[in-house]
Amino acid sequence: MALNIIDLIKGQLGAALVSQTASQLGESESGISKAISGLLPVVIGGLANNSDNPTVLDTVANSSSNGILGSLSSVTSGNSFISGLLTSIFGDKLSGIINSVATYAGISNNSSSSLLNMVIGATVGSIGKYASENNLDRNGIASLLNDQKGIISTLLPAGLSLASLNVGDWAKGYGFEGNENPATKPVIDAPPRVEVTRSTAETGTFPDRTTSSEGGSIWKWLLPVILLLVASYFLWQQCRKSETTTTTSVEGDSLKTKTDTITVNSTATTTKVDEDIDLNGTALKGYRNGMEDQMISFLKSGEYTNAKDDAALKNRWFDFDHVNFKMGSANQLEAGSESQLQNLVAILKAFPDAKIKIGGYTDKTGNEANNLKLSAERANFIKDWLSKQGVASQVIAADGYGSEFAKVDAKASDAERAVDRKMSVRFTK
Repeated sequence: MALNIIDLIKGQLGAALVSQTASQLGESESGISKAISGLLPVVIGGLANNSDNPTVLDTVANSSSNGILGSLSSVTSGNSFISGLLTSIFGDKLSGIINSVATYAGISNNSSSSLLNMVIGATVGSIGKYASENNLDRNGIASLLNDQKGIISTLLPAGLSLASLNVGDWAKGYGFEGNENPATKPVIDAPPRVEVTRSTAETGTFPDRTTSSEGGSIWKWLLPVILLLVASYFLWQQCRKSETTTTTSVEGDSLKTKTDTITVNSTATTTKVDEDIDLNGTALKGYRNGMEDQMISFLKSGEYTNAKDDAALKNRWFDFDHVNFKMGSANQLEAGSESQLQNLVAILKAFPDAKIKIGGYTDKTGNEANNLKLSAERANFIKDWLSKQGVASQVIAADGYGSEFAKVDAKASDAERAVDRKMSVRFTK
């Protein structure tokens, strides 16, 4: 499955940046979020359409060295690097795109133009950073961009069509409803398309897209086929007898979705929510049977006290549920991460004889030497953070293991590989 560029961008265009940009441009946060949701598919589609453009590929490849991700808020005021790229991609259609998105989101043309600069800066910067970290050359970047043609059809929000954006013929091959010409499209050979519903951040930055009503008489025969496929899908799901647990949380400037599938004897869908976890009369917010719950039970059971040496403890690791680093960073936590670290501090202070070690892990992609370095730096960052909270004597070690213990194949999807990218903690003597 192709990497979705949205997975690279989601940490860049979060609630904090939306709020800051709204204040900077004098617009409402809802208007800014709405505009970003309209600009994302246009920018990604434009880059995908230019996957063989040497100028665009050079710009993406060089973006990791110009620090654009660290100054997204200033990009809104204009940047020659960005302006040149926009012209290469959209040419004379640029003003039409800016005007259409402004009308759709209810913001000024100037604000729409500024947001387009910011969105393409975040997109190109994220792709360039990913390419640098994974040793992608121009051909690799071109392949990554080209892959998006099969993905971006899920991004266009309701109420906005590529036809209304007037982006030209490049949109026709991307499967957006309302952009095909029914008179010329050979629908008889095309499989019916089932709309995919996506989770949405509360800020509205990535809103769900509803099915278009356009298409005329084609729906007289296509709709029954789609309904039949949907009914078959749910019947198949019932027969699988699996339970899917999905946690979607909005934490500050990040959107995170985690999906685990566990084989059981019945079908059910549940959503994990934070509950009160008792710590000697103090309530900590965490998942039932999550990291805090497991650690407290372990300590109260006497297993730690009775362990003869470190060898008896080294294979019992507790994975953080909420601690995540921003993509490619070893010293920037995603919003919401510190709350679980504070819970760990509280546990250590409640059990002053307990000592711990921090472990960092990556998936199987990328250069292993870089993976080891990144995972070690992240583990040591958490160790230092905890030490500053007054528990330095209890946090005695931190190691990075890279992809040594990763289980998911490097060719799997990014969502599937996410389980191997984690931070963990274990008790030690």
